[in-house]
Amino acid sequence: MAGKWQAGNLPAELTSLIGRGNELEQVRRACRRSRLVTLTGVGGVGKTRLALRAAADLRPAYAGGSWLVELSPLDDGTLLPHAIAEALRLTDQTTRPMAEVLAEHLFGRELLLVLDTCEHLVGACAATVEALLAAVPGLHVLATSRRPLEVDPELVIVVEPLPVPAAGATALLDQDAVTLLVERAAETMPTFEVTDTNRDDVVRLCRRLEGIPLAIELAAARLRDLPLGHLADRLEDRFATLEDDLALVQEADPPWHQALRTAVGWSHELCEPAERLLWARVSVFSGDFDAEAARRVCADERLPEADIGLLLDALADESILTWLPTGSGERYRMLDTLREYGAGWLRGLGEEEELRRRHRAHYQDLAVRGAAGWLGSGQPTWYDRMVGEHDNLRAALETALGERDGAAALDLAGTLAFFWYGCGYAKEGRHYLRQALDLASEQTPGKIRARALWADGLLAATQGDAAAAEARAEECEAAADDDDAFAALCVKALRSSAGVIRGDLEQAMTESEPAYAMRWSDDDLTIAGLLALMCRAVAHTVGGRIEEAISVLEDLRALCDQRGEQAMRSHGDLLRGQAELARGRVGAAVAYGQAALRTKRRMHDDFGIGLTVDLLALGAGAAGRAERAARLLGLAQRIWSTHGQAQASVPAWVAARQECERQAREALGDDAYGSAFRAGYDGEVEAGIAYALEPEGEGLPNV
Repeated sequence: MAGKWQAGNLPAELTSLIGRGNELEQVRRACRRSRLVTLTGVGGVGKTRLALRAAADLRPAYAGGSWLVELSPLDDGTLLPHAIAEALRLTDQTTRPMAEVLAEHLFGRELLLVLDTCEHLVGACAATVEALLAAVPGLHVLATSRRPLEVDPELVIVVEPLPVPAAGATALLDQDAVTLLVERAAETMPTFEVTDTNRDDVVRLCRRLEGIPLAIELAAARLRDLPLGHLADRLEDRFATLEDDLALVQEADPPWHQALRTAVGWSHELCEPAERLLWARVSVFSGDFDAEAARRVCADERLPEADIGLLLDALADESILTWLPTGSGERYRMLDTLREYGAGWLRGLGEEEELRRRHRAHYQDLAVRGAAGWLGSGQPTWYDRMVGEHDNLRAALETALGERDGAAALDLAGTLAFFWYGCGYAKEGRHYLRQALDLASEQTPGKIRARALWADGLLAATQGDAAAAEARAEECEAAADDDDAFAALCVKALRSSAGVIRGDLEQAMTESEPAYAMRWSDDDLTIAGLLALMCRAVAHTVGGRIEEAISVLEDLRALCDQRGEQAMRSHGDLLRGQAELARGRVGAAVAYGQAALRTKRRMHDDFGIGLTVDLLALGAGAAGRAERAARLLGLAQRIWSTHGQAQASVPAWVAARQECERQAREALGDDAYGSAFRAGYDGEVEAGIAYALEPEGEGLPNV
């Protein structure tokens, strides 16, 4: 069912787009003629800005909207379908290949996909785009890349620099390069304007920079510190000595445009030595980063930790870094072209390997701290922080996978079990865990291997793959040391989960017994222990032993409340709602379901949201509110369509939903049922969740 979907995820424009009227019309026409349009051109020429404006203008033409996929932080081309799915907010956690899931999800929809910065992943982009275009007739792709994708029916548009004034020109204000220089300079120097006195220097500067927007913006940022004429003179000198001064930078693919390399090199030269060194070192970050990470990774005796904050601000003032205020603090980002330049210097300094190792070590430490803090009151904060560091976690894993013995990769991927599981990245987590397990040698410590096997088994259970969960349980048991009590608990939790997935209640009960027996011990709370308790509660509920199920769930809730933990508690509230519904206490079931939904919305737990909305639909049906039940079933189906694993494939849950559908359809009739169902499915998810959280009012059975 296609449905009406969101208009997309294009970011708001923070600065004005200068000129480009003809190019915009050319791109719009090209997108109407061809399903694949690629904007090519040198770095810094403005391909991304042009693509984003064109995509915004074209958005009304696509019922499914315009969606941006930023590829510059991605190093592993095999994760390209995952990156596209993430941008589309598709959270499928099944074992199916993500490319297949994408094609199925997009089929029947009309939308524009903007793939930004494809040049380092051209092969993967070409293969993925070709497959998606063949499978999804309504899909259009607008790509930016320094080289074409060479996929039929690609239409390539070369983005040229902005027009520059002729030598000696007097009418300058209608020249786009000049307009850009003036507007950007005025951001830091409000009084800057073109006058008879500085006219020749403005012309000289814009011509030397050949109209490349990034080069002009770098120059404009320096006008606060240097007089215009002096700046133009420095650029002239820089151009003459460029080849000698940039011997450290080895960018062969593609060759740098000479004017851009002049501007970047000149900006680099104007930086203080410490600023230049930090520029090189922060090039190891992927996507954006915060000051703490910069201090941990970049500081040493040459760059004292106390100086990092001021140096970051200086680089932001000089437009080398972009300052990003966020809800969780200040972050910084570097344009790809400037990152490439810094990376070239870092290699030339002989520091690349050391900085990448320090980057990996920092994110390993962050993972350890996140794992320790996850089951506590800081869980929502850790969620935001880890999701915000997703690009850098990927980069750290890629670095670790490049190390010979594989132990670092296995340690990091296994430590991130809470992230893969709690933040909804089961598919990606298994991608990295399998690579790390294949790479790790027999000398890898048993504790590290056992933890990674537990992580992969946990994610397999999340995907409804009982066979893989049990296989990992067996391997984990074999790898663990004899005295590893945590590994033993993990093995039991995996086997109990497999029992729930298969509907084998006896196995679920037997394997959860140790966790239940030691639930009040002084040991730290663990995902494995809580998972086993939940499996036990499910087995009791499905087996009709409702009071026993509620007793287990009350213990689970108390354990979570002692630590301020929310995510696993919300799972328990969901199960409590199911148990209450099973004994006819509809009001209590709805109350627990809504409590669970509030937390799951805060934690962006689409899987849990789907289960909880299903529970609330069942509650509405049990209360005789068939129209509300149908609408909630439609909302749940909308959520499952982006998650891919309805009701976690648990037989009892699937059967309960089917029975609710049957009863609601019988009560309403096919037409009224279909109308209510579509209202839930086609509406905005947030509006649907708000509807699900509305007070049910009086009169719900609660016997």
